[in-house]
Amino acid sequence: MAATGVDVEQPGMVAAGDGVGQPEMAASGYGHGDASFVQTCLNGLNALSGGWVSLALLAAVAGVCWYTGILLKRCMSVDPTVRTFADIGDRAFGRRGRVIVAGFFHAELFLIAIGFLIVDGDNLDKLFPGVHVSVGHVTLAGKKLFVVLVALAVTPTTWLRSLGLLAYVSATGVFASVLIVLSVLWAAAVDGVGFSAPGATAVRPITKLPTALGLFTFCLCGHAVFPTLYTSMKEKRRFPKMLAICFVLCTINYGSMAVLGYLMYGASVQSQVTLNLPAGRVSSKIAIVTTIVSPLSKYALVVTPIATAIEERILRRRGGAGGRSGAAVVMPIETAVEEGILRGGAAAGSGVATPIPRNLRGGFAVSVAVRTLLVLSTVVVALAVPYFGYLMALVGSLLSVGACVMLPCVCYLRVFRPPARAAETVAIAAILVLSSVLLVTGTYSSIVQIVHELTARHR
Repeated sequence: MAATGVDVEQPGMVAAGDGVGQPEMAASGYGHGDASFVQTCLNGLNALSGGWVSLALLAAVAGVCWYTGILLKRCMSVDPTVRTFADIGDRAFGRRGRVIVAGFFHAELFLIAIGFLIVDGDNLDKLFPGVHVSVGHVTLAGKKLFVVLVALAVTPTTWLRSLGLLAYVSATGVFASVLIVLSVLWAAAVDGVGFSAPGATAVRPITKLPTALGLFTFCLCGHAVFPTLYTSMKEKRRFPKMLAICFVLCTINYGSMAVLGYLMYGASVQSQVTLNLPAGRVSSKIAIVTTIVSPLSKYALVVTPIATAIEERILRRRGGAGGRSGAAVVMPIETAVEEGILRGGAAAGSGVATPIPRNLRGGFAVSVAVRTLLVLSTVVVALAVPYFGYLMALVGSLLSVGACVMLPCVCYLRVFRPPARAAETVAIAAILVLSSVLLVTGTYSSIVQIVHELTARHR
């Protein structure tokens, strides 16, 4: 979602009958995928599509993220039973590594779900300005009203056991990204917005770099699904090339939107460029509606991994657990990505339901309660911190940098100790040092900006 910045965990683009979409794959032998090179490229593109912000260092961040994706592939190649990012963490550091990986991705997914609500609230307020609802002495208006309405609309979708239909709808993510870029281009070239920015278009000050780098990392962080993509490929030797194609195309997509937005609106461009577009134009409405529909279709896919982890933990404590130890931590991010997202396109086409974990059967009441409370918690945060750009920069700096840059490097050094080439060790060490600096400075910068906005709002 190159125009909304929130599509990190998008569903895969596999047709019914293709290897990634078949339920038999999970039960078959390890490492035997039959998704074609082109299909895997589409899957990877969709997993990476996450934002429109693009400045000078985007290409460098893309290169680093591509390299860490290759490190994950190398870790998987040493053990055919390793199929997920959590498995890589377990292979490198045991149970603790598995928990750390899951923790990073669960936190990231939670904040992405919050971003979905903020995006839809902002854009619905753009389409329908001045709307308000009063119930007794309580009045909801504008963005807050739409955040609540969107949450009410998506809550029932989070109760579904099979996410096949939702995954089928959201499998259009790559095409939605292109459609939004084209709509913005049309607004500039045909609908009269033009490319003469009202303000200066100078390079951003150095103080903004940590926030920008955090956003870049967030946009290019699709590492949770890279192991699944690797497993799905028939020709695994072509994985680096597939990944390179995905990163190049995504970077071009993000860069196009960044250039368009900055040339059109200069320093006044908002964190969601759709909010700058003239509301009355058809091209603007297409871009805004596409931006709204995409998060609606993906919200349940994003919160399901977190909900499943909580449900399994609750049911295990109630004495209804079955299966192997540790499933409560691992299943959500990896199995849900593979079954609920990548598998979703085929499930929707073939009527195959996503299997219900054994220890969740009979726990529907628990599931509804957990998922409803989870939605409520995202609403509370979205209303309290309605700053999409800064929130996503925080996700990128704190979680995406940690999960998609630092963890692959650390796991690789642990699995291959030491790496065969000294130059590679130096390169990885440099990446770790720089990413550590970015994690600290980017997180600090994002938090300071959020606090500043909150303070200004309450003055």
